[in-house]
Amino acid sequence: MDQLSSIDASFLHLETPETPMHVGSLMLFELPEGYKGDYYEDVKAMLGKRLHLSALLNRKLAQMPFQLAEPVWIEDDDIELDYHVRTVTLRRPAATAQLEQLVARLHASLLDRSRPLWEMYVIDGLENGLVAFYTKAHHSGVDGKAGVELAKVLYDTSPQMRQVPPPRRKRTSGQYQLGVTELLQAAATNAAQQYRKLAELLPTAAKAFDTAASVVASQRSEKGGRSLNLGLAPNTVFNDSITNQRSYSTMSLPMADIKELGRRVGGTVNTIVMAMCSIALHHFLKERGLLPREPLIAMVPVSLRAEGDKAMNNQVAAVRIDLATDIDDLPTRFRAIHASSEAAKAVVKELKPVLGVDIPITGSPWLMTGLASLLGRSNLVSRFPAAGNVLISNVPGPPMTLYMAGAKMVHYFPVSIPYHGSALNITVQSYAGLLEFGLTACRRILSQDESYEMIDHLHTALREIQALPPVHATATAGSTTSTWNEPDKVSTKTKSIGLDPPVVVPQRLAGAKKVAGQPGSRVNPSKKGLIKSPRRSRRPMPHSGD
Repeated sequence: MDQLSSIDASFLHLETPETPMHVGSLMLFELPEGYKGDYYEDVKAMLGKRLHLSALLNRKLAQMPFQLAEPVWIEDDDIELDYHVRTVTLRRPAATAQLEQLVARLHASLLDRSRPLWEMYVIDGLENGLVAFYTKAHHSGVDGKAGVELAKVLYDTSPQMRQVPPPRRKRTSGQYQLGVTELLQAAATNAAQQYRKLAELLPTAAKAFDTAASVVASQRSEKGGRSLNLGLAPNTVFNDSITNQRSYSTMSLPMADIKELGRRVGGTVNTIVMAMCSIALHHFLKERGLLPREPLIAMVPVSLRAEGDKAMNNQVAAVRIDLATDIDDLPTRFRAIHASSEAAKAVVKELKPVLGVDIPITGSPWLMTGLASLLGRSNLVSRFPAAGNVLISNVPGPPMTLYMAGAKMVHYFPVSIPYHGSALNITVQSYAGLLEFGLTACRRILSQDESYEMIDHLHTALREIQALPPVHATATAGSTTSTWNEPDKVSTKTKSIGLDPPVVVPQRLAGAKKVAGQPGSRVNPSKKGLIKSPRRSRRPMPHSGD
């Protein structure tokens, strides 16, 4: 058995019927030419042969008596594959809107805690002949990067399915759940181990905090400049209690074009994404007369996972990024966003050894569960200032094309978690030369049509960033200066911008301009053309076939 860390278990304790705490993915697959089989059965058969390759798919929860400590993972040797792998047929011909609305509904329901915490859906009936595959797994067992590692286990890098060794026979006692004595003993042993690790880490922690304090002190802005130390976030329509109803929308952009754009205007891919979100949110709120005078602040998850770590758990922290929505001048706003992002990155780099420390707290399950219930029922989140207004996450995904049961994956969209006080979650994931956006929100606060409107604003934002002058032209004019740093070094000067040298993949830049110019348009990896779609209810899918 494996005891859940405090971070992993918090996703269980903070879960309520209104706030399911699972993450997901929506993938689109192109079936092999001339395929006549039953793709659902093929997928189920493939998964049945590979379940043993990932602990996430084979373990379930065992709760501690009286919730005195965090639960443990135990192996489930009786997995009902027909329950976990399901099939849905949309009413033909189904467009993007029908698929995204279905995913929103599927994502709103809780996972069964008596079983392994995952479900998968094969979805057909799309008007273009593609097959969709929606998956969800509880955040207590997987974070963004761990999900990418899981994808490498389940999927192939060629149409030919690789052969995997069969599972080894395991000798078990046959117990469905563990006894009280075993559970309490495991909790006591885990607590003792964690407190010992905490004591051993104290010297490192003191040094890390001292260095981080020095970094923060060095980031003080010049007199009259914009402060890099953020206060509390203003209250917005997104800072409210949410229901379990969801809205969901997607968009896709060529990664190479975004990297080239970042190099040209003086920023990283992450800076471009943050600036797009800033502009889109600014337009959306201003049109409704809801834009606060103070700048919006984004809560951004940061991975603490070491290189090569493939553990199926959570190793994340969160930083706050200034979206500078109070600045109308776009070049100035862009530099402010980049400076805030780089400053946060510098602090996290120093605190990384201590941010993921597990501190066991007796009684934390019922304490955190009570707090989550209070937040949802009291509406306190809308009455007090928040740490952030919106969740924005950028997850590096597989750089290569993946296949499942012989079918080619053409899109890999993320589906994430809104929460009380953060009703909108914008997650971006790279995949095979694409940058895939997934907007997951509470439908009461951001309706499905408004979610599509936000997608349109993101396309508009990209066009506005493309219109910015090149960084060298700005530097020549004397309005700003820029510096290139090594990948892990961050400039702390307020008038200089530290950049990570981008890796530019040769691809047509004109493609990005076309995408940006077509609200609701899609990039089709299997075709060079783009498909236009209306802004609202019917958003056609990319066509299959080369």
